[in-house]
Amino acid sequence: MYEIEQVGRQSYYINSPAKIGIYRQTDAEIYLIDSGNDKEAGKKVLKIAKQNGWTIKGIINTHSNADHIGGNRYIQEQTGCSIFAGGIEAAFTRYPQLEPSFLYGGYPFRELRGKFLIAKESAVTDFSSPDFPKEIEIIQLPGHFFDMVSFRTPDNTVFLADCVSSPATLEKYGVTFIYDVAQYLASLDMIESLGASMFVPSHADPTTDIRPLAAANRAKIYEIERVISEICATPQTIDSIIQSVFKAYNLIMTVEQYVLVGSTIRSYLSWMKDNDKLEIVIDAHSLRWQTK
Repeated sequence: MYEIEQVGRQSYYINSPAKIGIYRQTDAEIYLIDSGNDKEAGKKVLKIAKQNGWTIKGIINTHSNADHIGGNRYIQEQTGCSIFAGGIEAAFTRYPQLEPSFLYGGYPFRELRGKFLIAKESAVTDFSSPDFPKEIEIIQLPGHFFDMVSFRTPDNTVFLADCVSSPATLEKYGVTFIYDVAQYLASLDMIESLGASMFVPSHADPTTDIRPLAAANRAKIYEIERVISEICATPQTIDSIIQSVFKAYNLIMTVEQYVLVGSTIRSYLSWMKDNDKLEIVIDAHSLRWQTK
């Protein structure tokens, strides 16, 4: 873990739980693409930079989930580097308590206020800043999170963030986190049309052909849709749907998994209702979901 791999003339990644990209702008200066999940990840990144004689000029964040911005604060404190983010992701990076509040739907209880869901806040500069490395292309890939982006470096390496997961990850976790199912499917369509010398997803092996991964993630979406449709053959509350999904995929219930899977299931329900696959039934002071 935390070995460095070169994937392009100027592009590398650090093999960590959520891969950390590196764009080598010059022989001595680099930009990080995300920063890992916590202070310890930040320390390891700084050690790698020092071993290679690199100065970290900046961190460019794909999105604001804690496992992608957790090293921001420490690295920024140690180097004074800029951190670039855009849209809602910038707000969540400045105010990371928004993530568990959003996932839970209210003030998060103590167990949801740990580093798994709340990174340390960091100062953020918008992508529009003249200091942003203009040779890096920003590719909009919303769906997994609000304003998630990927980045194309000048050697034609595309860092895809959480747009796709590996088949092993899909099998292990059953229901991977998605905020907007419709936008996520559109992003899968979009990356299939992208040309690149190398694609580097955060949670899958690098590949020169992203289409099989996109197809596997798309198939999982429609599989989960079928599971929810079967569960909702009779009217169900959200908690009963979540419980049935955990049983269907043999998932282990923890408070973190409850909010991650629960938020994702709510997003599926919204998507399916918007597409006239589900309807809402309100009866006896209870809101239930039923397949049409």
